[in-house]
Amino acid sequence: MFVTKKHLSRRTVLRGMGVTLALPLLDSMVPAQTPLAQTAANQPGRFLALMSPHGWSPTWWADGRPDIITGKDLPPTEGRNAGLGFIHAPLAPWKDQITIVAGLDSTSSMPPAGSSGGDHSRTSAMFTGVAPKKTAGADIYGGTSIDQIIAQKYGQETLLPSIQLAIEDPGANTGICGWGYSCAYSNSISWAAPSKPLPHEINPQVAFERLVGDGSTPEERKARLEGNGSILDGVSRKLSRLQKSLPATDRAKIGDYTDSVRELERRIQIAAKNSAEAPTADIPFGVPESFDEHIKLHFDLIHLAFQANITRVASLMYARDVSLRSYPESGVKTVNHSASHHGEDAKRREDWAKINNYHMKCFAYFLKKMQGTKEGNGTLLDHSLAMWASNMGNANQHSHVNVGHIWVGGANGAHKPKLNVMDSGPTANILLNTLHMFGIEQESIGDSTRLVRI
Repeated sequence: MFVTKKHLSRRTVLRGMGVTLALPLLDSMVPAQTPLAQTAANQPGRFLALMSPHGWSPTWWADGRPDIITGKDLPPTEGRNAGLGFIHAPLAPWKDQITIVAGLDSTSSMPPAGSSGGDHSRTSAMFTGVAPKKTAGADIYGGTSIDQIIAQKYGQETLLPSIQLAIEDPGANTGICGWGYSCAYSNSISWAAPSKPLPHEINPQVAFERLVGDGSTPEERKARLEGNGSILDGVSRKLSRLQKSLPATDRAKIGDYTDSVRELERRIQIAAKNSAEAPTADIPFGVPESFDEHIKLHFDLIHLAFQANITRVASLMYARDVSLRSYPESGVKTVNHSASHHGEDAKRREDWAKINNYHMKCFAYFLKKMQGTKEGNGTLLDHSLAMWASNMGNANQHSHVNVGHIWVGGANGAHKPKLNVMDSGPTANILLNTLHMFGIEQESIGDSTRLVRI
């Protein structure tokens, strides 16, 4: 740390050759002898909204789920307070930073009164708490999602207000826009306004360029990719000059950071090369064929964006309703949507639980990176909050009752983890809690009735 009041701005960026490289929080950005609470280190937290449709396998996470230690079914009176069941076992290293909320009903995802069907067409309600207007025309109307409410308050202080990522191409699936609902409701979980859904980027290369690019022309990007050049080449001289003026601790941080950028860039280039050499009708150019690599690249991009304060808000769609994606790494060959419709068969419920468990393993990859990134007086995970949401409790019945949610992370001290919480009411209640954690203490959102009792 510098011994004078002179210090780098928290928003220091290096520009050159179509590149904007934002820096992570360095000791040199904290003025000497200044209380941490009065520095750039005391910034608003980061927020990640995670969406996975169809909920978790019944009996594997709530009342009566198999105990992770004994493998035996737990009595209903004990199931809520048994810690982490099979599905959430990969999150065990972070159990002191987790709250799993059960018992809430996704009322905004339910069919309008006097009608039925369309349960896979109201995804937008997940983070808005607002039942979307039933229309297949341009007069769409839903709500403003909590990630965008947070971005509207804090996003003007960062290079990007928010980023929206997804795994599956909206045009690759069928049967998801029926029952008189516009495809807009199932294509986006991030809504900047009731009639303004935001698109989700599925291509890691495009997302990477957006995070660190600065107006590069298509020709410049193509030349860099074909020449195996790094986006860091454009700022290498400025980076070298900056490092000479920094203390050893900051030089090490920048070294680790740029190594991460290079490794992420290398993996993205490999994915683009592989997709070009083995194109398929379902996978666009530049998108990894493997879900495992695709989701990890997206998590790495979010980590990079949070670490460098490029944005403080992100959303990620793990899958789409009526997803036809399979996950061989889970040990189950059945595709997502079919697996969730398990027919109440014990073996098929177990297969759905294995897919849920695998998705949590992927999430654990992100949490490990966040916890391993030091920032100020804690870690990036301490200063962030990730919220996992769904729209169903039992997808086999298209039931929106008892929908599970997770909070993970410290949220700058605003999240007081309590591993298992049982409450009642609409899922919009947990959206309200989340806004309050970010200092947005509005009285309601969507069809919320009160705060969840933690």
